[in-house]
Amino acid sequence: MSKRIAFIINPISGTADKKALPQMIQEMFKEDWETTIVKTEYAGHGRELAKQFAEEGYDVVVACGGDGTMNEVASSLVHTETAFAIVPFGSGNGLARHLGFSMHAREALAQIHNGKEHVIDSGLANGHRFFCTCGTGFDAHISQSFSMEGKRGFMTYLKVVLREYLKYKPDYYKLIGPSFTLRRRAFLITFANAAQWGNMAYIAPHASTRDGLLNICILSTFPIYSAPFLAFRLFRKTFDQSRHVTSLTAREVLLTRKGEGEFHIDGDPITMGKEIKVEIDPLSLKVRI
Repeated sequence: MSKRIAFIINPISGTADKKALPQMIQEMFKEDWETTIVKTEYAGHGRELAKQFAEEGYDVVVACGGDGTMNEVASSLVHTETAFAIVPFGSGNGLARHLGFSMHAREALAQIHNGKEHVIDSGLANGHRFFCTCGTGFDAHISQSFSMEGKRGFMTYLKVVLREYLKYKPDYYKLIGPSFTLRRRAFLITFANAAQWGNMAYIAPHASTRDGLLNICILSTFPIYSAPFLAFRLFRKTFDQSRHVTSLTAREVLLTRKGEGEFHIDGDPITMGKEIKVEIDPLSLKVRI
């Protein structure tokens, strides 16, 4: 009996052309697979489609898009028997890179075709599901600013970072975990399930998607001359070794700040309140890679 696999394509994510993708899929999965290919038409459509495919008992559902598409599709597959996979087309592709998916569509399809199923953790921030990272501070501010840009891609992201850095004002936070209480003025706080934000920028180099733990990265305020060195550490997997960085692990943590403000879920901006509970949901998503 052939397996059933569905591909959910976001036609507007990222910068790469996806016109050839359906033909690639048909060629790769022409034997022993029953394939369904659909395109998203609006925000949240990927979540609806993935839920439908899981309810229909599909073996695999593949997100073809960026981190937002990935989050929508994976969120509907948590605690189901349907496996999740990614053909990355986004600006960052943090989870895809962490799990080892190729950034080339044909190679990613081959990985899925020949892959095996594993189970990974996911996270929740006030009930919002994330799979790579979430957080507040400068990275959340950049997510908001980047979402308002007309163009996507790494160079646009870099332009936004440089533009916003000089005018950003860090906030005060309180973090309460099972074995710690911290009060800190921080430039950013990231809760990581996977090791990187995307584009090989490793915010939490030792994070694992299978250890049942959040890796918490707190970047304190720092002098401007340290910025290039911190950026260098991000790409050298040594960010956590900086004297400006505090690294913690926990199954859950309560973040308190002055009031409602910016937050991000897998790179997508969202507004959240004064208190945010972030927790891990161990081994909750089946993936094929």
